[in-house]
Amino acid sequence: MTADPARHRTPEELETALDHIRQAPVDHGTLELIVRRPAVNEREVLESGLLTMEEGLEGDTWNQRGSSKTSDGGPLIDAQINIMNARTAAAIAGPIKRWALAGDQLYIDLDISIDTLPPGTRLAIGEAVIEVTAEPHTGCGKFSARFGRDALRFVNSPTGRVLNLRGINAKVIHPGPIHQGDPVTRLP
Repeated sequence: MTADPARHRTPEELETALDHIRQAPVDHGTLELIVRRPAVNEREVLESGLLTMEEGLEGDTWNQRGSSKTSDGGPLIDAQINIMNARTAAAIAGPIKRWALAGDQLYIDLDISIDTLPPGTRLAIGEAVIEVTAEPHTGCGKFSARFGRDALRFVNSPTGRVLNLRGINAKVIHPGPIHQGDPVTRLP
């Protein structure tokens, strides 16, 4: 019998995945998936994209989303790009075709823990460079509805926070094209 990829993972399954997640590369990883959000609750999986200073991921609606954290209610630059560890996405969502439901734009096979990628760390992806910001990236009601309360508890647990299991936020420092399979390199 084949397991249902859409079912919610149990706490035990999620805990078991931690060893694999912790084995993600530290300095050099891979861009596994690029997802554009052209409208609320819509996702487009891309083979390539363009990171720009104005839009983040070209064609994404980040720059159209307001934030209560900005003085003018405009978009929050420190949340321009949302990144999730690919191993965590697989543990929570199952097959890669379901990862986009998490709502992030970039899914990378790289250790994104606080110790490895503190705020200010720069990453080269394709020809672009992004910088990790201090803006927290936590799960929301949509994440819980899509993957279950246990998954939300898992990513927001003390271990989940240290490992940034829900993901990290970044901003574009140097624009450029990116492609699925591009190397992701932590810059000195």
